Amino acid sequence: MASSGKKIGIAVIGTGFGKKIHIPGFQHHPRTEVVAVYNRDLGTAKAIADSHGIRYAHNNLDKILALPEVDAVSVTTPPFLHYEMAGAALEAGKHLLLEKPMAMNVEEVRKLDRLADSRGLVAIADFEFRFVPAWQLLAEYLQQGYVGKTRLIKIDWIVTSRADPTRPWNWYARKDRGGGALGAVGSHAFDYISWLFGDVKRLSANLTCAIPERPDPQDGNSLKPVDADDTCLIMMELADGTPCQLSISSVTYNGRGHWVEIYGDQGTLVLGSDNLKDYVHGFKLWAAPAGKTLTTVEIPKRLAFPQMFSDGRLAPFIRTVDRLVESIDQGKSLTPSLKEGIYSQLLMDLSHQSHNSRCWVDVPKL
Repeated sequence: MASSGKKIGIAVIGTGFGKKIHIPGFQHHPRTEVVAVYNRDLGTAKAIADSHGIRYAHNNLDKILALPEVDAVSVTTPPFLHYEMAGAALEAGKHLLLEKPMAMNVEEVRKLDRLADSRGLVAIADFEFRFVPAWQLLAEYLQQGYVGKTRLIKIDWIVTSRADPTRPWNWYARKDRGGGALGAVGSHAFDYISWLFGDVKRLSANLTCAIPERPDPQDGNSLKPVDADDTCLIMMELADGTPCQLSISSVTYNGRGHWVEIYGDQGTLVLGSDNLKDYVHGFKLWAAPAGKTLTTVEIPKRLAFPQMFSDGRLAPFIRTVDRLVESIDQGKSLTPSLKEGIYSQLLMDLSHQSHNSRCWVDVPKL
């Protein structure tokens, strides 16, 4: 963890995930200090600032960005606000940590990336699975060629988070606001597929919505229409020809959790967690040479988190903050940057295109 150098002043924009993870993560890191918080409701912003010892609270983004104490901004608002808010932060000369999905389409992410480059600013994406120890060990095994020539990759992300039809209607229910399971978790999956296995050559997607209405607490719990996906079945052919199957659902009671299975001619690797309440805690890695029984692989201490938290998302987020700090110190965006965000967003855009056309679509090289 980068611990030397001056403190970096952070403004947290958005207070859902921002309050739960970003604020405590930045406050835990020795090089960052949360100096400002934004919420569209000033009373909410002030209450969160008071409870967390944060100096400034505003419901006006321009006032936040005008603060000289703010060196970097983390944008944790819903996706439909990302492009405008992240762009404003970069225009104001602030470094950027951007939550996924990056924006509403790949062209918006490209423009943000170009803007960051033109201003000499750091822009990092929060793809935290890259920093989870079991995932890092899986990456090492793959780099060492453990499975040999890959024959099949099978990914299941089958959880219960939105299975209850009484869960309230909000922006997440709306496709035009960036809602849905593809944006929420498919964005992560597309990033780690690229990281672990390389480029995708083509894909075919089927996106469905099992719960077409949800109650709106802002309107007397009247039922409002849901058009964002909650289940996604995506077939991919990787650049090396490997078939890859990705199954995502947020509406599966007693779903099996999050699993990545890699089958090759020399062996098998299985990474998985059946923890339905915490999408980071609980991952284990199993390995077996061809014809042998899978056995659990111990995670080496060199990869372990220095500190664990009750919310599993916090430890990998702190490593993301560390990457942001390292990037600012080095004056360049380190991985995962917005460039990785572009690729994840491209695959999401093409998944929607494939679903709408009912056809396989080719993935262009970036």
